[in-house]
Amino acid sequence: MAPLADLSGKRGLVLGIANEHSIAAGCAAAFAEAGAELAVTYLEERAKPYVQPVAEAVGAKILAPCDVRVRGQLEGLFQRLEREWGELDFVLHSIAFAEREDLHTSVLNCSAEGFALAMDVSCHSFLRTAKFAAPLMTKGGSLMTVTFYGSDRVVENYNLMGPVKAALEASVRYVAADLADRGIRAHAISAGPVKTRAASGIGRFDELMDQVRERTPAGRLVTIEEIGRIAAFLASEAGAPMTGSVVYADNGFHTVA
Repeated sequence: MAPLADLSGKRGLVLGIANEHSIAAGCAAAFAEAGAELAVTYLEERAKPYVQPVAEAVGAKILAPCDVRVRGQLEGLFQRLEREWGELDFVLHSIAFAEREDLHTSVLNCSAEGFALAMDVSCHSFLRTAKFAAPLMTKGGSLMTVTFYGSDRVVENYNLMGPVKAALEASVRYVAADLADRGIRAHAISAGPVKTRAASGIGRFDELMDQVRERTPAGRLVTIEEIGRIAAFLASEAGAPMTGSVVYADNGFHTVA
């Protein structure tokens, strides 16, 4: 299939690839297919063997560690991008985390420390990413993050990630307003459930996928490739008039849920 967006001559950063099944991996593949030059990250050395094949497949020029919980690591990544590239056109932020004991209990019973950690990693890291990326987007650009329908409606077993993703979507709107005069736009891509390493931490996730499949008008789940094509469009000049949006990539599930 021919690429639906043109990213020739553009440079982008993809944060949050865990392995070839990640939503971020599907997005990276779509960016590369559309002609972009990429930098991709892995969480830590144990994760590198799972991410490196993805980086090689998309021809990534930069492969670097990035754990937003480690002080200075995100800043160091952007310093490297500034040294080696000097500019940046788009960023995909696909990072989320909650401690298992806080995720697997009700929002009433999650710990304050666990809630704060989930908010910092899953939401505030997007704000920090936007802050560091903006000076490199001298010709404008696109900032994208990944969210889920549980931000807007109660989804069984999604628990504290619901309010965290709601905060992320609100942050996108404020970032879009703050950076509009620089020609930098921001979006939250609300992806339907995909069986990824991150999603496996959600209780009874397989049941959720079955329920969504049954209730989705098309009767099928979205793929990481389909999500990637939407991300590539948003990163391209074709998506320039859009900003501050929650863009649904869920085969219409949000319309009937």
